[in-house]
Amino acid sequence: MSVCGGPGDAAAPRLRPRAALMARRPELLCGAAIVLGCAFLIALKVTCSRAKDVTMPAKLPVNFFSTRSPVVDLFRGQLDYADQLRQDSDIVFYFFYAPWCGQSIAARAEIEHVASRLADQVLFVAVNCWWNQGKCRKQKHFFYFPVIHLYHQSFGPIEYKGPMSAVYIEKFVRRVMTPLLYISSRSKLLDFLSNYEPGVVGFFEFNASPQPPGYLTFFTSALHSLKKDHLGTMRFGVVTDRRVAEQISLVHSGSVYLHRHANTSLIYPKDIMNFTAENICKWALENREMLIRWLRPHGGKSLLLNNELKKGPALLIFLPYNPLAEIHPLLDEITKVALEYHKCNKSQAAEADLQRAGDSDSPAFDSSVADAQLELSEAFPIAKYPCCNTVVLPQWHSISRTHNVCELCVNQTLGVKPNKVHVPHCNFLEIEAALDSFYLQEHTFFQVISNTIECSNFLSFYSPFSYYTACCRTVNRHFLSFMSSEKTIFQTPKVAFSSHGKKDNTQFSIPHIEDRNCFIPDLNISSTNITGLSCRTNKTLNLYLLDSNLFWIYAERLGASRSTHLKEFAAIVDLKEEVHYVLDQNQSLVGPTLENFIKNFSVLYSPLKRHLVDDPSVHLDEEHVVTEVTTSTFQQAVFLSAKNVLLLYYAQWCGFCASLNHIFIQLARLLPPDSFTVARIDVTRNDLPWEFMTDRLPTILFFPHQRKEQSVKFPEDLSVNLPNLLKFILHHSSLSPSEPCTKECLHKESVLQQGHISHLEREIQKLRSEISALHQAHDQLEAQLSAARREEQRLQQQKHTLEKQHKTLQLHSEQLQATYDLKNQELLEMAEKLQELADASENLLKENALLRILVASRGGKLQSKDEIEEPLQSEQTLSEDNDLSLPTATAALEEKKIDNIDTIETEHSSGNRTE
Repeated sequence: MSVCGGPGDAAAPRLRPRAALMARRPELLCGAAIVLGCAFLIALKVTCSRAKDVTMPAKLPVNFFSTRSPVVDLFRGQLDYADQLRQDSDIVFYFFYAPWCGQSIAARAEIEHVASRLADQVLFVAVNCWWNQGKCRKQKHFFYFPVIHLYHQSFGPIEYKGPMSAVYIEKFVRRVMTPLLYISSRSKLLDFLSNYEPGVVGFFEFNASPQPPGYLTFFTSALHSLKKDHLGTMRFGVVTDRRVAEQISLVHSGSVYLHRHANTSLIYPKDIMNFTAENICKWALENREMLIRWLRPHGGKSLLLNNELKKGPALLIFLPYNPLAEIHPLLDEITKVALEYHKCNKSQAAEADLQRAGDSDSPAFDSSVADAQLELSEAFPIAKYPCCNTVVLPQWHSISRTHNVCELCVNQTLGVKPNKVHVPHCNFLEIEAALDSFYLQEHTFFQVISNTIECSNFLSFYSPFSYYTACCRTVNRHFLSFMSSEKTIFQTPKVAFSSHGKKDNTQFSIPHIEDRNCFIPDLNISSTNITGLSCRTNKTLNLYLLDSNLFWIYAERLGASRSTHLKEFAAIVDLKEEVHYVLDQNQSLVGPTLENFIKNFSVLYSPLKRHLVDDPSVHLDEEHVVTEVTTSTFQQAVFLSAKNVLLLYYAQWCGFCASLNHIFIQLARLLPPDSFTVARIDVTRNDLPWEFMTDRLPTILFFPHQRKEQSVKFPEDLSVNLPNLLKFILHHSSLSPSEPCTKECLHKESVLQQGHISHLEREIQKLRSEISALHQAHDQLEAQLSAARREEQRLQQQKHTLEKQHKTLQLHSEQLQATYDLKNQELLEMAEKLQELADASENLLKENALLRILVASRGGKLQSKDEIEEPLQSEQTLSEDNDLSLPTATAALEEKKIDNIDTIETEHSSGNRTE
């Protein structure tokens, strides 16, 4: 009879051998676990190596301004919310920034300062335009940060491009808040028009209506001017009183007036141009008068200064400026100088008045002229120092038809002599300029046929202060008569005023002197001699102002002192002539000083000296082998030195100059230091007089002792090496053969030569010892090189051996890789089998548990069966005697009960298996 029944009876015989095998060999189970662990680690490594790079998301932006700041900080770029805020405010200030931008960070404190002062009138909004998820980044495409936009109600944006300084930003915001200045009286009108900035005045009567026609257009034109001119150089004002408007010829309401100082003021032409805000702004900007301009470089790469300096000579004035201050005394003085400098109409009118007053009937003028003549004759006597030159006219010249010789003279009694600078009384350059002017101005006195001596006065194109005269005549063989007339010409003791082109019928003639009194410095046309000077010279200056609080670094580059506490400085820069002049910083920057500075520049032969840029970081140091020369030490180290000087011109960027350094160091060590100096100068950081500048690098100049004016340049066709330099120096350091030399001189020269020879012999001996040492070092190097070659051969052999070994190892590595792949595949298969084995063992364990349960239940059933059989046996014993037919029935009944019990157990085991 079967112990277990049902479907599990067939699977049990198959699992028993495997379970028995695992029970007999437990090491197999451990090995399988180890293999599975290794396979898991390999799979994990391969999976991690093939993982993709993970990009971290950007961090969320934070507040750029503090929460207590009056600035509304939209640090997530909420541009739509900013537009909503703008609808509720009249004046809105937008500050677009990037959190990483250094300029934005620097401007943050300035914006907070302005907001603290104007927060009750202006809404300040800061928007982060760098957050990639914000609307500002998506809608605005700025190329730089920070950006400032202002809105006046619905008008805007007005971009601010000035300095990121609180005072300048506040000034611009206030101009946007009140673009028009209301002028209610004549005094306010006078103050408005006296300002150096261009002024535009509109006349509108508010009596008829609360908003006269055209007023809103004029108001908008003022905002347009701020949009196009961020410096705010144009000022707009409005007049509401007709009596005040009549002072500037405004009669009709709606008229616009543009005030100009040096030129005629204008009224807006309504009949030609439409009365629109854009047209008014364009008309004012095109016709404005800029006597003096502010320059505000933004600090980055810009062509602003270059474009302005290309226009001509520029006077750059640096002064501390506060835009919010009500009064600027220094600026007012500079403005007066600029107005007088450009006031050409006034000077011409004054000249006409003086010419009318110059008649013989005017005794007052005679006395003034006599006084002027006396002062001029005392200061610059022409009789003592005549400056004339005889010019023989060429045959092609038109004047040669009537005359063939002219006497050309420079009138030194006239002309501005700034600061009483003493110049040579007769200069070749003056004669040359007079000659050029003479050929250009011949039409002023030329007549076709004339037998008399013709004299004329003419003005040079290049100088408004110097005056030339010419007397021409025909010279025959009797040349002595002309010589006597020449002698008589300059013996006049007085200054004669005559008309232009006057002729003298006598044999002798007197040179004419200009009758325009405006060129006499002592006869003042107005309170200053600078009046109208810009129209009387070809060296007209453009005047510029710079705030020294912001741009003092430019002044330092031009020559301003770095240690000064008062940041006031003036310099004239002439880009075409490549020169610039600096006003003496010991003098205070006031009106008269500035006038003298301008006049000194304007004369033909200016007494101003070209300012030479010096490198302050280098000083004369005798301890160096090669002396470093600068602009300030050039005179002392080269000209005042009692030695022969060899000077090298170099630059930091010059590679050829750097290659000569070791040659000059050797040369400085060879030459005796008590007689020779080897020096160099960086021409990119130090300026020299023009006669000592060079246009080629490197350049070598030699300045011999006691003959420094006879400097010699090292030949360009020779290579720069030590022997050539020694020959060059020794050749030119000797005395010139043209100079006479006494016995004492020859003796000194021989002693000097002997000293040089002995010094060179000592140096040669040192060189010989160095050469022998070099030979020894050469032999040692040869031995080391031979050993190195042998070592190289050995290394080559080792290299070939290692290469063979490398190839062998590479093959072995490939074999190992193949074996590894094979073993890896086997491990995977083994892992699959082990997995199946593990599944089977798990099933076996479950069946074993079920079998135990069945065995336990079967034991219980057998026990109950024994208990049932005991009473049956006793009954059977009792009934054997009574009924012999009962055993058969009892046996049948027992078998039936056993079958029922087996059926119940089978169903129970099947149910357990199902569960």
